[in-house]
Amino acid sequence: MYSITMSDSKTGSHSGLPQSADPETLLLRIAQDRDREALAQLFSLLGTRVKAMMLKLGASDAIAEDMVQETFLAVWRKAHLYSTDRGAASTWIFTIARNLRIDQFRRQSNKPYEDLETVTIESAEPNGSVMVEQRQVIARVTDALKTLSAEQQEVVRLSFLYDLPHAQIAERIGIPLGTVKSRLRLAYERLRPMLEDLQ
Repeated sequence: MYSITMSDSKTGSHSGLPQSADPETLLLRIAQDRDREALAQLFSLLGTRVKAMMLKLGASDAIAEDMVQETFLAVWRKAHLYSTDRGAASTWIFTIARNLRIDQFRRQSNKPYEDLETVTIESAEPNGSVMVEQRQVIARVTDALKTLSAEQQEVVRLSFLYDLPHAQIAERIGIPLGTVKSRLRLAYERLRPMLEDLQ
């Protein structure tokens, strides 16, 4: 499996394009040419921001690093699916990252060990303490969401459950894009201290 590092981004330019090529151009190079240098440049451009988002979503530093790697490997595999109709390339990449974190959270909180083929499980059935812990996690998340205002709950639901880009959320509920981003930011800030230990 190809592993991305910051040093990969220092290998020079490709096809006459500078290292500072925009994310859309880099994604196009990955999709059309399977250009690993473009992936490394994209990683250099957005990797730190993806990690910061993971930390805001409650991941530890080590988990955040792993999730950044998973994000850009997913970008490598899915680059051909990107379209400008889906919004900015950076938004598309952050959506992939967020969905990977949500999937990981679901595996940890509701379905332990799911999809981890290398893990040996002594029993396929969770014991009583695990089931109690799962119910407690679900209850905590549910209670935390209830602390949000109705407006914040709406944008969180559309963003996380329906996977809508911010622009589509704004259009759907008829509010400015800046208001969508503001409500999501406030929601994250409120939820983080209540859920940051669920890793």
